[in-house]
Amino acid sequence: TGAKKKKRRPQADAAPAPEARKAAELDAPAAPAAAAAGAAAAGARNGAGAAPGDAEDASTFAALGVCEELCQACEMIGWKAPTKIQQESIPWAIQGRDIIGLAETGSGKTGAFALPIVQRLLDNPQRFFATVLAPTRELCVQIGEQFEAIGAGIKLQTAVVVGGLDMVTQAMALAKRPHVVVATPGRLVDHLENTKGFHLKTVRYLVMDEADRLLSMDFDEALDKILEVIPSDRNTFLFSATMTSKVSKLQRASLRRPVKVEVSTKHDTATGLVQNYMFVPYKFKQSYFASIVAHFQHYAIMVFTDTCLSAQKLSIFLRHLGWASICLHGQMSQAQRLGALQGFKAKEKRVLVCTDVASRGLDVPSVDLVINYDIPKNSKDYIHRVGRTARAGRSGRAVTVVTQYDIELFQRIEHFLGKKLDEFKEIKEATVKASHERCLEALRSTELELREEEGDAAGKAVKRKMKQLQSKGGKKRQKGR
Repeated sequence: TGAKKKKRRPQADAAPAPEARKAAELDAPAAPAAAAAGAAAAGARNGAGAAPGDAEDASTFAALGVCEELCQACEMIGWKAPTKIQQESIPWAIQGRDIIGLAETGSGKTGAFALPIVQRLLDNPQRFFATVLAPTRELCVQIGEQFEAIGAGIKLQTAVVVGGLDMVTQAMALAKRPHVVVATPGRLVDHLENTKGFHLKTVRYLVMDEADRLLSMDFDEALDKILEVIPSDRNTFLFSATMTSKVSKLQRASLRRPVKVEVSTKHDTATGLVQNYMFVPYKFKQSYFASIVAHFQHYAIMVFTDTCLSAQKLSIFLRHLGWASICLHGQMSQAQRLGALQGFKAKEKRVLVCTDVASRGLDVPSVDLVINYDIPKNSKDYIHRVGRTARAGRSGRAVTVVTQYDIELFQRIEHFLGKKLDEFKEIKEATVKASHERCLEALRSTELELREEEGDAAGKAVKRKMKQLQSKGGKKRQKGR
């Protein structure tokens, strides 16, 4: 009966019949991509009033219903034509529907939610109009930059509120009452609780980028607090490359009659991506890894590891072998993290060694190769990692290093992708063995360097403690007098 009711509801709208029919078809919570595409085609054939895309042409932003000022902004940024996800979702968003968007990495999801929001803001200008939530700090900064680029000609004000940076500066930015707030959930809750005069009672749009990650357990508490203070008569957009199908999780985002827009299948990687694996003995793992980096020496490479320490180690190890590398992980300060990312984007460093903090959403146009040094425990993370390359229609390559201890994890990923990966055979064993001694030497130097750093840090901590004790002693003496 619930399903029947759901089908009936859209027809109560004052929309033209063909469009209402299309809305009903797209209303089903798990409409497959083919059905969505068929419904869109039917809508176009029927010439449905304000249905997604014009009947003749959806290859320009103007045809999707984007206003002239924003079409010019898109040209300025260099977006010549809308991507598939943008063609499917922008018309629905302009109509004011809630959206669940599913598209592979690098397909222009940010534009798919930023353009309709800015357009609705032009029609109805107000402060604190939209809130965008993302799971990582770097992704927030990137989304903020895209909003600023789109709204450069219309004086759009954006505030990026993330952890690891000064709260007072952020509070001052929020006091200017920006139109769009881009934030990580934890820091946004901090400001809601501690910054005087800051509230989200007027928000018309809530966007969750990488929504499956936000709706997972890690952000539970913060997300509940945010959803409590945001008005219920808002529009909600969920976007991700790997969308959860658990209705209970999606219900938490309190969507109203959402339209599901699927451009890729549930677990899809980009079409221009070549995926390989390399089966290596654990004993020679670093040597094989060094050989891969040497083999692709003119490529910009992102290397993914499991822990912050191994990212640090690998980065120093590559430096000792003579490759310009830099690391990015959660134990670095926010300024260091952004600095590392900028250095890599500006091609000052050729190799970026990082943990999964950089696996979601980051758009570094020049990445040619992704190496999975450690296999991700979660198969979804594999899709996000390899999605750092082959973005926006370019080609790219991903190589996964598999040791005898990783076979089960690797087979799980293959099963998840639904296909077998090809073995990477371009590196000969003799070449690796020849450089093995050099790699061992570099590893020894790396260990020494890390020990020295730890020693320095421990020494500084002891000095700090001594100073504190001395100052306390001094105060006590003064009191005694």
